[in-house]
Amino acid sequence: MISHLSEQARLSLDTILQRPVQGIPCWMLHIMNHEHLERLAGAGQGAYVRDPDAVYTAAQRNAGVCMIDQYIPENPLTMSTAGYDKQLGVTPPALDYLPYSPIDLMDSDIGGATTGGRILINGMWIDSPEAVVEHLERFVFPRIERDIASFDEDRRVAEILAEERSAQDRLGPDILKTGFNFVFFPYLYYGLYGYEYYFMAYALYPEVIERHFLLQADYALLNNRAAARAYAAGDLPPFQRLDFDMADSRGTLVNIKSLDRIWFPHFARCLEPILRTDVRLVWHCDGNLMQMIPRLLEVGVTGFQGFQYEHGMDYTRICATKTRDGRDLLILAGLSVTTTLPFGTPADVRREMAFLVEHGPPTGLFLGGSSTITPETPWENIEALVEGVRYYRSHGRGQDAGGDGFGG
Repeated sequence: MISHLSEQARLSLDTILQRPVQGIPCWMLHIMNHEHLERLAGAGQGAYVRDPDAVYTAAQRNAGVCMIDQYIPENPLTMSTAGYDKQLGVTPPALDYLPYSPIDLMDSDIGGATTGGRILINGMWIDSPEAVVEHLERFVFPRIERDIASFDEDRRVAEILAEERSAQDRLGPDILKTGFNFVFFPYLYYGLYGYEYYFMAYALYPEVIERHFLLQADYALLNNRAAARAYAAGDLPPFQRLDFDMADSRGTLVNIKSLDRIWFPHFARCLEPILRTDVRLVWHCDGNLMQMIPRLLEVGVTGFQGFQYEHGMDYTRICATKTRDGRDLLILAGLSVTTTLPFGTPADVRREMAFLVEHGPPTGLFLGGSSTITPETPWENIEALVEGVRYYRSHGRGQDAGGDGFGG
């Protein structure tokens, strides 16, 4: 799959492989403002809603994006310039990224954990931690056990290959499609049950929650054996982003010592098939994840993406860290989508990009946004971001913040 790439996409592959490169590639720019997407794509007003796939992809390509892992061209349909808009007719994918698709267990006419209101699942009101436990034991555990018993490795390999090839075909030769969340691991199910009652259950019934992690890891182990086969059979780029929110601005969502006891052992166990390959595992950083970083590296994670610098993520310190086998980290560095891009100036954008380049790892550095670029981001800051992406792709580290280059 990676044999017919343009020079731009090849730069991404070489960066993933941490070969010496001249330029710095750009990771996806997930822009939610429709007008900005249309402007970048060279399309007329309203074109994005009429043909989201074509406009989104053209905007990425014209902005100089070299690599996309999570290809979600219709996701900005959930937004207007004022934020989330249910009148646009697309429901945000709050739960459909979970391995066992619990969204199909929910009563569709009732508000869910991420949309407000009371939570009704399989005819059960989730109104206490005991209700969380009961639903796990009555519905979720048996379902995972059935999925384990019926798992078809050959079919899963074929599914992964079909999805990745389809996305690469739509992106074309200029943008490298890489892996996103088809390597599984145990999740915390606050997205299904809501924060309040799920975390109460986590604290009060840790043996039940660990049983959930164990079953998820058992299924993930089967899936990840298939994923390892798919990487080899399809000659897929050796990259996988693991994306699940585990922290807020204060730190991890649950006590880190509890994760050491009941989550990390199952996380490590299910990743073994991938860790025996050359696939680079990159963890999405939400909130202040500093406590988890050494533990993730010990398991075998080899890079990070999505730094909320304002909440204590020490970019310079992280970039100076090594993998467990002594290599430089793979870093998807991004302009802050919560401060600099929406509220800064073009000069702020330039300064932050120069800082990210100057303090990034010697090899394996991508640029982009730290996460989703929100609708209120001014066009002038998008322009400065795109200008920087193009500059660093051509010049690399030739001139940094102190010189006459982009950041000067």
